[in-house]
Amino acid sequence: MSIPIYAHRGASAYVLENTMEAFQKALKLGADGIELDVQCSKDGHLIVFHDNNIKRLTGINRLVQECTLEELKSYPLGRRFSRIFSTKRIPELKDVIDWAIKEKVPLNIELKESLTTNHEALIKLLTTIEIPENSHFSSFYQKLLIIVKKYRPHIETALLVTKKFDWSKLDDFPYIDVIHAHKKYYKRSYLKACESAGKNMRFYSVTGKESFIAEPHPVVAGWITDYPDIVAKNKI
Repeated sequence: MSIPIYAHRGASAYVLENTMEAFQKALKLGADGIELDVQCSKDGHLIVFHDNNIKRLTGINRLVQECTLEELKSYPLGRRFSRIFSTKRIPELKDVIDWAIKEKVPLNIELKESLTTNHEALIKLLTTIEIPENSHFSSFYQKLLIIVKKYRPHIETALLVTKKFDWSKLDDFPYIDVIHAHKKYYKRSYLKACESAGKNMRFYSVTGKESFIAEPHPVVAGWITDYPDIVAKNKI
């Protein structure tokens, strides 16, 4: 079985991350799915943006949750100097979901930190919207995944793990279906722990040059990469 490739923030090695252009480019480069980040505005709207502070891509030193949707959508996006002439803007999650449903592309929807203080926005999303087939929610924040399972129990949830994670307690998390981990955790002990717990794994920061992508462990359910074209050439 072929392992799905998720383009990390879209084809972010080639096009500005988390933009419609990056998502469209990812499909052209052979991605099977899209990984994106969701933050919440001051007035409760969900947007696709990675950082909690918008300065890196807008030049404006403000937190996402301090800005209204109207303000967030008005800021040109880009790296320093290039953003002056940029026509790229922060997309709303609902627009990306509509596009993904039309294109029949699964989404890896990562729930970010601004949602930890606005559960209502997440609950509204879960109770009012459909997502593309085979999509899932991921997060570093277990409380957000618990909410997902409460309102949409049949949607897959994935926990992003850090070095503090206790792999011996995988059975203690019935609300987590899959583990998402940096590729440095592609080791026998972690793979075996997930196998024993009946949980699959997806690995991020994959470049396509790793030897393991040609012969992946059975628990591997996806590669998350900035380079979907390179991974597509080298995976099974």
